[in-house]
Parts: sequence; structure tokens; C-alpha cells
Amino acid sequence: MTMSPIETDYLVIGAGAIGMAFVDTLLTDTDARIVMADRHHRPGGHWNEAYPFVRLHQPAAYYGVNSRELGQGTKDTVGLNAGMYGLSSGAELLAYFDQVMQQRFLPSGRVRFMPMSQVVGAYEVESLVTGARQPVKVRKKVVDGTHSRMRVPATTPPRYAVAPGVSCVPVNDLARIARPQAGYVVVGAGKTGMDACLWLLEQGVDPDHIRWIMPRDSWVLDRANVQSGDDFFMNTWGAMTRQLESVVAADDVQDLMLRLEAAGEWMRIDPRVMPTVYHGAILSQAELAQLRRIHGIVRLGHVKAIDADQIHLEQGSIALDPGTLVVDCSAAGIPSVEAVPVWSGDRITPQWLRSFGTVFSAALIAHVEATVDDDAEKNALCTPIVPPTLATDWLRMLDVSMKNGQRWSRHPGLQQWLAESRLNSLFHPAARIRPDETEKVALMQRYRQAIKPAVARLPELIATLA
Repeated sequence: MTMSPIETDYLVIGAGAIGMAFVDTLLTDTDARIVMADRHHRPGGHWNEAYPFVRLHQPAAYYGVNSRELGQGTKDTVGLNAGMYGLSSGAELLAYFDQVMQQRFLPSGRVRFMPMSQVVGAYEVESLVTGARQPVKVRKKVVDGTHSRMRVPATTPPRYAVAPGVSCVPVNDLARIARPQAGYVVVGAGKTGMDACLWLLEQGVDPDHIRWIMPRDSWVLDRANVQSGDDFFMNTWGAMTRQLESVVAADDVQDLMLRLEAAGEWMRIDPRVMPTVYHGAILSQAELAQLRRIHGIVRLGHVKAIDADQIHLEQGSIALDPGTLVVDCSAAGIPSVEAVPVWSGDRITPQWLRSFGTVFSAALIAHVEATVDDDAEKNALCTPIVPPTLATDWLRMLDVSMKNGQRWSRHPGLQQWLAESRLNSLFHPAARIRPDETEKVALMQRYRQAIKPAVARLPELIATLA
């Protein structure tokens, strides 16, 4: 059944964090009318399928949408994140995005939300419940908020075969177990796998009863270095300064990684194993110490198949003891999807403009859409970043991030927006330094002095990767 058409300025595909951050800024900066279509029954994107104990990796201060605070701005006093700003839970995030929709978007009279729907053809919104289709006449742009192709275990079956009778569950089911298990095998070395291992340890599971299949070791970041607020200024800006100084001083890429580790920027789970991948996972020092209690780490590549009594991997097999629960955490999360121009014809494709800056980038792209007329100029201001896989991808990400930042610094309108944006709050303390805060002043001088030589050195290091 086809219904009468809707007319709108923007059709936004996806009401996850990207779509919500984009629309929030567009509402502030324009008088546009917007249709949002999403396959879920409520906004929040992949958070609808996240595991029950999931939390943000970074402080809530710079996540969500620009117009509405997320979290209470308080520090944790107990637990593995003690002393640092709170990490919003998945439930909090879903409630937050629902409030943004119900209390800001819909009351504006300019947003129409179409849940349980998908966009087909050019362009119709099809209900996943009734099959009814409603044509949409788009006056300006279609915004694809799904380009990142986020994958989570709940909706991504394992890529390996599992024999009948083997107890293998997605990480979501871990919090639903109703009886003790003889042991646990966690499949996946990314942040989801780390979270699963930490959750098991928090429940009192003996670390010797956990086997962690880690196809490749990855570098992780210290959460103390990505805190917002004036009281963490030396941590945050010290980290950014040490990064640039390490780039300048490094003899080669391998030396750079070791310098980043020595400077306290990067950490590894096993000090004896050199990591080869990097996905931007963030841990506290206390969490890292907990993960290091697990000694049953299996480094034989990816799982190929699981039989009744064995797990077959790329480089060998290990025994699967009776009564063991296999916990699948192997979904790719944010795959390394190829970058495309943000503006192309009648489409806008939000992507990272700053390393791991998902919502910040979406909001900035919306502001550029609202305030810059020419699509070529818009694209010149917004070079997208491909999400990382290899450890060396950090170099490419930093290179694009810094060059984007330089372009923004020469654009007066963007400078004002950046100074006022809640989602850019990580950088705000630099503008509040007093002349008598000599330690901070000296650090900022070091940072500024390192920028130009780091920008020059990055292409040289990247060229060696070929």
C-alpha cells in the first residue's frame, strides 16, 4: 500500500547518535523541516541492541547532542572508574535520546519521526510493521546516518560455525545466565571482549576460569587522558602535547608507538606482546590491572569453528571443556568503511572529521551545511576519516584530524561554533587559562610549538607505511 507523499527539506536515515546529533544542530541553525526514519522503535541506534552492562568509554560531557547535557557532570567515587567523570550506561543513553526526541525534536513541529521503518528506492519510507510505503519529496538533502555500518553481537551472528549442543551466546546473554558455568571462553579482543572479561571478574569469576581468545593484541588509551574540565587540564592537554612531540621525535613508526607508550598515551594488556591493531578502546588503569589477571589468553588467530570438545582457530586448536560457556564478542563494532565525500549530489554522509568524534563530527557537518553555501567548500572543510584497524592507522587519523582543525581555525564562523559547542568541550579549558597559571601556560606553549613540526613529520612517517 502506498500512501500520500510527505514533503520535507531533509530526510535523515537513522536516528542513532549520528542522526540525532545532526538533526539537533540543524534545528538550532535553520528553520528546516526534517523527516527521520529508523528501523528501531525508538531513537538511539545501536544502543537499542547493546549488552546490558555496556557503558560509554569516554566521559558523558562530550557525547549526545549539542543542545542537551548528558550525565550529571559528577565524578565516580567507587569502582574501576573512580576519580574520573561518570560513564553513561546504555539505559541512560536510550532514555537521553528518547527525551531529546520527545522534548525537543517533536515539539519543534519541524521533525517527523518514523520508527520501525526503512528507506527504500528514491525515496519511500516503508513500515517494517505494515509494509505500507510513503513517498518522500526531499527539497534539499538526504542524510545517511548509517554509513558507519555499526555491528554488535546481538545482531551479527558469529562468522564461525558452532556445533549443535555447544553453549555459545552473544555477549548480551551473559547477564542472563541462571546457573554457574564450569568456565568461560570470551571470543573477541575488542572493547566488547574487554567489557565481557571485566564484567565476569566483577561478578567474582576466578580469572583462571576465563579463556580469552585474542586474535590480535590492540593498543588501548588511558581514560585519565581524555577527561573534560579544568581539573584534568594537565592530563588532557599533556596527552595531546606528548602525542605531537612523539611524532616529531620518532625515528620510525615502531619507535613512535613505543614513545607513545612510554609517555603514558598508549597501553597494552600484555607488556610482553607488541600490539598490531588499534580501535581506540579506552580503559582506566584499574581496568587494565583487572584484565592483566587473566592469564588464559589464546593467541592463535580468529576462530574458524567450534566443535563439541574443541575450538579450531587459524593457527591451531584448543580444548573446549564440558560445561564451558562461549561468549561471542567478535562483531566488528565500527568496521573500516571506505570514506566518501560528505556532500555528494543530493546526499550528505556524516563521517568522522576528528578521531573517534562521532557526534561532534555529525553536529559540525550540520552546522557547515547550514552556514556554508557551496558543496565544494563544505567538502574542503570536512575531510572524512576512515575508522582504524591497524595500529598504524592512528597516524592517518591524526593527520586528517589536524588538517581539518587547521582549516577550521581559518574559518571565523567555525571558530565561534567550536568555542560554544558542548560537544567540543574537551578543548574549552585552553581558552580559560589565566596568566598566573604558569604550568598550564607553559604546557600550551609546548603544544603550539609542536604543531607545525608534527604536521610536517606525519606525511613522512605515513609514507614509510607503503
